Amino acid sequence: MKKLTGKTEIEDALKRLDKLTNEEVRMVTAQVLKATRTVDDGVVRIDNRVADVSERVTRVDDRVARVDEGVTRIEQGVARIDGREAGIDDRVAHVDERVAGVEERVASVDDKVKAIDDKVVVGIDGAQPSLISHRETV
Repeated sequence: MKKLTGKTEIEDALKRLDKLTNEEVRMVTAQVLKATRTVDDGVVRIDNRVADVSERVTRVDDRVARVDEGVTRIEQGVARIDGREAGIDDRVAHVDERVAGVEERVASVDDKVKAIDDKVVVGIDGAQPSLISHRETV
């Protein structure tokens, strides 16, 4: 290294040192700005992704709400069906009672038909000898 002898040489050396220091500061500042831009771009991309995820979550929430409404309507329908089923059960019980009454009447009619049948058989049995004699005469 060269020995500095005069005031001008020292001032020149300080000016060169100052110039180098300023240039170094500019280079460091440029690198910091580049890194900051990279981070900012990354943050913007992350913000966009978060916004996209948030939008998707909102859509899912809307779908879940619609499903909940559908389930509520189905539950209400099932409750109405349960009420109708109870009414049908009552009607079926009433029909069963009426069928039992019809069965009793049919059994009564069967008994009467059998009694008439028995009388007809007795009448036919009693009439046959006279028919036989009537045929003989003819």
